Amino acid sequence: MLATIKERNSHRNCIMCGPDNPASFHLKFKRESENLVSADFTGTSIYQGYTGIMHGGVISAIMDCAMTQCLFAKDIEAVTADLKIRFLKPVPFHAPLHITAEIMHERYPLYRLKAEILVNGLVCARSEAKFMDLRFLQ
Repeated sequence: MLATIKERNSHRNCIMCGPDNPASFHLKFKRESENLVSADFTGTSIYQGYTGIMHGGVISAIMDCAMTQCLFAKDIEAVTADLKIRFLKPVPFHAPLHITAEIMHERYPLYRLKAEILVNGLVCARSEAKFMDLRFLQ
């Protein structure tokens, strides 16, 4: 299916995916199926934590962004309410990453999602999160 996800005016300055933010990672996600999105990204040394390893906060932010984009693919704007991360293997900062996110459960106003970061087909980090629909918060 691989359809581009519609950009959101509310996210134009996002540090992870915002086209108007000069410091943005410029992550671009594609819709793989109704509830699944993916992206590819290769970091540089500016994303390093320990020597040769991508910073855990960067890894967390990438997966949070992936889950947000997964909701955008279904025309849902929501904010992170709870985020759990499992770091399974070190992520080299220079490695090509494959990022996926999937909606596991949706029942307005709460959505439960999962995301993974893979390096050479190996899952290095995974997360689960709950998101709250922005309309509910207004």
